[in-house]
Amino acid sequence: MMKNKSLSKIEKLIEKGVEVNNPNSIEIGEEVDNNRISGDGVVIHSGCKIFGADTLILAGAKLGYEAPVTVDNCQIGTEVEIKGGYCNRSVFLDKAKLGMGAHVREATILEEQASIAHTVALKHTILFPFVTLGSLINFCDCLIAGGTSRKNHSEVGSSYIHFNFTPSQDKATASLIGDVPRGVMLNQKPIFLGGQGGLVGPCRLEYGTTVAAGTIVRKDELRSDRLIMGGAGKGGSFAFTPGRYRNDTKIITNNLIYIGNLNALRCWYGQVRSLFVSRCFPQDLLQGLQDKVDMAIGERIHRLEAVILEKPENDRNVKMSESLKHRLQLSERWPEVRESLAIRKAQECEAGLMDRFLEKVLDGISKSGKDYLRVIQGLDPADAELGTQWLLKVIEDSLIDVRKIIPSFF
Repeated sequence: MMKNKSLSKIEKLIEKGVEVNNPNSIEIGEEVDNNRISGDGVVIHSGCKIFGADTLILAGAKLGYEAPVTVDNCQIGTEVEIKGGYCNRSVFLDKAKLGMGAHVREATILEEQASIAHTVALKHTILFPFVTLGSLINFCDCLIAGGTSRKNHSEVGSSYIHFNFTPSQDKATASLIGDVPRGVMLNQKPIFLGGQGGLVGPCRLEYGTTVAAGTIVRKDELRSDRLIMGGAGKGGSFAFTPGRYRNDTKIITNNLIYIGNLNALRCWYGQVRSLFVSRCFPQDLLQGLQDKVDMAIGERIHRLEAVILEKPENDRNVKMSESLKHRLQLSERWPEVRESLAIRKAQECEAGLMDRFLEKVLDGISKSGKDYLRVIQGLDPADAELGTQWLLKVIEDSLIDVRKIIPSFF
């Protein structure tokens, strides 16, 4: 039987306008603040559970139309639809859509109009506006951008997987599909990852990349407008020791670049998104975004540290590779690098380029109001490029100490 306190919470939500057709089937934690749940057009269907003092549900959100939904400390923007599944410590912005069977864990962000179909697993995943994922997908530890609208967007086909765990039992595998400095401008070519395929992290793909269905991508592709095709791998069996043959330079480089992009995204949220705080995008929703990026940066530093500080096997018969030499050199200086990365996370973004760009954004707000998509897409190309250069500088500065230690990484 439902606890009286939970039922009382539900009754108060109904009084303020939340549509709950079967109150006895709903569970709401005692810690949930009713004031953080809008009464304007919010619908909570049968079987849903809502937990967490940080949970925020804005106007027009709909939960559980196809199956029960559990929401645990998530921030849910206006007109978001979560049709069924489990969501924990994640943020969903205006008109994001999640299909039945969603399994969305911490530090995941779906920006405006991003969507996932049924049975998709995400964790530490960031989807920029309009990005679409098909069904039956496991796509943890990724950032994907690209596209300009719901008709022209980056897409991941059904039955896709991002391979984010290695035989060496580490997860320093985050993949950057697009990037932050150009992706936030919402003016880039889409990226297409065909269904029944996979991406072996850590990997980087350029805008305009098309990956044919059934292809496993194992290498970076930093050229635009490329078609990547692949068939079945060559069969065989040979002696193998996990960790001995991996490319440490690629792993470390791609992870540092990923962290740099997260630093740029943090600056974007703190300096640009903050200008759009309004009734439809309140401070609590912005705070949710910033918290998730901080979580993502902390996770990536932690996963990279595990690789850098890992002790290699001592095999005198195997010549030490240049890649391994780089890792050993970096491990000696890792405390300094880690401190530098943590400081970057906490610092304010550089002025100069930023200030000039923010003036252009404020001009757009004065003309179009606080409509984020409209303002950003309404920027003159030269002004958008100004913002991109600012964010590239943020990334460059976040890598400067590592460049000093081992310049050959870059």
